[in-house]
Amino acid sequence: MKEVFFILLCLHIAGGGLGLLVGTLILFLRKGDRNHRKLGLLFYWGMCLAGATSLVMAVLHPNYFLFIVGIFTLYMNLSAKRYLRFKKKEQEAQVIDYVISVFMLVFGIIFIAFGIYLLVQAKNFGIVFLVFGSIGLRFVRQDYLFRKSGYSMKLAWLSNHIQRMMGTYIASLTAFLVVNSSIFPQFIPSFVFWLLPGIIVGPLIGRFVKKYTQKVKHS
Repeated sequence: MKEVFFILLCLHIAGGGLGLLVGTLILFLRKGDRNHRKLGLLFYWGMCLAGATSLVMAVLHPNYFLFIVGIFTLYMNLSAKRYLRFKKKEQEAQVIDYVISVFMLVFGIIFIAFGIYLLVQAKNFGIVFLVFGSIGLRFVRQDYLFRKSGYSMKLAWLSNHIQRMMGTYIASLTAFLVVNSSIFPQFIPSFVFWLLPGIIVGPLIGRFVKKYTQKVKHS
């Protein structure tokens, strides 16, 4: 069992490291060209590997950190990729799209409920569950509204793709900070490392969405 866990850990580090490195490059490079698409695929598969191995390791050795990162990473990454399909007109959601949304819906509710439970127990880590659960449910609502509109919301596919890819990047940066939190001053609460990437990178999401949706609209 130790050998299996070690192999999974190596795969997780490789996938997460690749995702963090490539994701950082994508932030500063031109979007939409051939290089962006190639790097995007590397990022996607790297984060799929990191998310999937997180969940397996969290089952083998129960760990809040691995479980939250695994759930959030897989949902954001998979749904971001699926939204690219709607660039072409007359596309409709498939069974896998509903499965991905229900997956996050269920765990979003669980995260919020468990977060409340932890806070009642005077454990500040409950804040992390509440934040990630709320963000997850917000994106599930976005999925619902997009499908309810008949997939006709103009450039929603691009906006949703950008938001979710950025969300996946935030998850990879969060994992990096949490794992390496020991190098920072000990007086900093652990939940700060969970929330800091979203606070830092989050504001960029709105800017990227506005910039690239306008660019596509006028192209």
